[in-house]
Order: sequence, then C-alpha cells, then structure tokens
Amino acid sequence: MQRLDIVYDFLPRESEILHLHFWDLAFEQLKQKGVLRLESEGKNKGCWVMKRSSASAGETEEDDKVIVRSNGTVTYVGKDIAYHLWKFGLLGRDFGYRRFYQYPDGHDCWISAESGEKDHPHFGGVSEIYNVIDSRQSDPQNNVIEALRALGYTDQAAHYTHFSYEMVALTPRCALELGYEVAEEDRKRAYIEVSGRKGFGVKADDLLDALIASAQKEVDARQPERAQDERKQIATQIAIGALRYFMLKFTKNAVIAFDFKDALSFEGETGPYVQYAIVRASNIFRKGGISAEESLQTFDPAWLPLLEAEDDIWELWLTAGKLSLMVDQCISTTEPAYLAKYAFQLAQLFNNFYHRHHILTEGDATRKSLLLATAAVVRGELVRTLSILGIEAPEVM
Repeated sequence: MQRLDIVYDFLPRESEILHLHFWDLAFEQLKQKGVLRLESEGKNKGCWVMKRSSASAGETEEDDKVIVRSNGTVTYVGKDIAYHLWKFGLLGRDFGYRRFYQYPDGHDCWISAESGEKDHPHFGGVSEIYNVIDSRQSDPQNNVIEALRALGYTDQAAHYTHFSYEMVALTPRCALELGYEVAEEDRKRAYIEVSGRKGFGVKADDLLDALIASAQKEVDARQPERAQDERKQIATQIAIGALRYFMLKFTKNAVIAFDFKDALSFEGETGPYVQYAIVRASNIFRKGGISAEESLQTFDPAWLPLLEAEDDIWELWLTAGKLSLMVDQCISTTEPAYLAKYAFQLAQLFNNFYHRHHILTEGDATRKSLLLATAAVVRGELVRTLSILGIEAPEVM
C-alpha cells in the first residue's frame, strides 16, 4: 500500500477484538435492549437471533439473522457489531496500542494490542464511518446498521456508509500476460473472475512490478537521454497513476476488468492520458521561458472579448472552474468515478486547445497572454484533480 502512496493510522486486529472481550460487552447491550432473543424451538433452537426490520409478523425464520450459534460461537456479523460499537465510541472498552511502523515522513502507524504503550493517539469515537467493502458484503453490512438502529443509536446508524463496489476481475489478455493458463473458451469472455480459493489472483506487488516494467519500456524509448533512476521514477509515477485511475474510473456498480494495455495507454480515458496533458502544458511554459504562476498574476480585461469570440477557450475556463463542484458531487454520491471522468474531459478539452492554437508563436500579445493563462489554469486544475485521486504528475513522459 505504501507503494501506492496509501498510509494507515491504525491497524485493528480481530485477535484483540476477541481477547479483549469486545463481544461480551456488545452482547450484554444487545440482550438488555431486546435486540436479540434466544430461540427455544425450530431450526434456530439455542441460537441468539436478531429480528430484521424488513421482517413482519407471520414471516418465516429466514428473516431472522443468527448472531450467536447454538454451540456458543459468534458469527461474523456479531463480531462486526461489537467492532462498530467501538468505532463509534459506544462499547465502553478500548484497545491497547503499540507502534507498528514509521513511514519515511515520520508518520506512525499503530497496531492493536491487549496491553500497549501509555501514550498514544486517540482512535475510535468517530462521527462518520465509510466501510469500503465489495457488494457481496451488503447483507452483513446492513445487519450491523440494523443492530445499531435497534440499540437506539439512530444517529450513528445514519452516519454509517457501506461504500459498496463491484468485484475486480482480469481480462483474458491480462491473465495470459500474468502467466496464467486460460482455457480457449475463456479467452472470448469479457473478464475472468479472480478467486483466492482457486489460487487465481494477483498480488499487489506483482501487479505494480509488471505495470512499472511495462511503463519503463515506453519511458526508455521516449527519454533515452535521462538517467536510469529518473526514468524509473517517471515509470513508477505513470504505473501508479495508471492503476489508480483505472480502478477509479468505473462507477461502483460496474465490474472492473483490469487490463495492462488499456490501463497504460496514452490515448483514451486513462491516467497516462491525463498526465500527458499536464506534461504538454508544462512544456509550453518551459519552452516559453515563463512560469505558469507568472502568466496568472493579473487578469487582463482585454481578454473578455476574446473569450466571448472563442468558444473553445471559454469552455476550458468554465470546465476548469468546476473542480470544487465535482469534488462535492463525489462526496455526496460516494462516487469517485465522477472526478476521474472530469479529469479526462478537462484533459481532452486541453489537448484539442493545444492542437488548435499555436501559443508560443502567437503574434498578438493580448491573445498570447490569454492562451498562456488558459494553459496555466487548466494545468493547475489537472494537477489538483490528479492529486485528489492520489496520482502524481510527472515532469516529462
């Protein structure tokens, strides 16, 4: 995860949830408030079950969720209820904490322990929860929300979001490139499901290594004069950008069929395409001997008639000004794909602008200053957009 610029604050472990008896406390709450009942007959005899609100009088036992089995073992949902009571600060017990890892910037990642260090940051007691778990976990997640609501924690239940997404698969071409045997009939399918039980899957490190190696070939061909370390850094930025963008450009209800060639393409709706638009804009300022910041120091009123006359430039300014709106939309809908789509559309508009206007050779000083300012505005918003998506912008590609 660190290779993808993803850092953690705290790693809670199920072993401590068990050893510190989180479930015992949650069980008492659930029994005291009548959320659970002990079945005395039927197929769930001896089990503690939770009645789900979707069930009504006269419906069958299938509408009850078993939380504690008749042999006394707690189901996954039961342990998850206890864990989320801790998250919201409603359990009445806390983990022990010890330092687990320090990132290069000095940021500490902590891990749960039965007894830990005396001084540690505060974790838990949150106001909002986003659980990033795939759509196959929708029922267990809904059961936890139902339990919170039944316990009377309606406000917390309202601030519990299951960030559901569809599964990630591989295209047959990608599976073959990774060295897997793919049956002839499967090669015609749109995607092949990853299965941990069958040993058919991709380790994150292996995937990153393969992406970086593919990007390195392209960078070596385009930038042979640059030092090896620099080319490797650029290839890494492209590879991570490609992976992050590919995973984020699909809406949550779409199956992601991962493919090396599609992800690393410099054309189409990809991370490298957006990165390359930023590189193009940077090249304009490097060749022109002016910084993007300098070109935006003042707004020239003489630009207004030009903006009114040239729709493509005006559209670029309007689109570049929508970033905050798009971020708000992503948050309210929990759909990051909107921001990925926005980055592509802005890059596409800029590339059209780049090919249509000869910025550095423009003879009219006022028009040239407007073209430079346009390039600077778009470059800045593209950099910010990719940064929100966790993607860096290389200096060259």
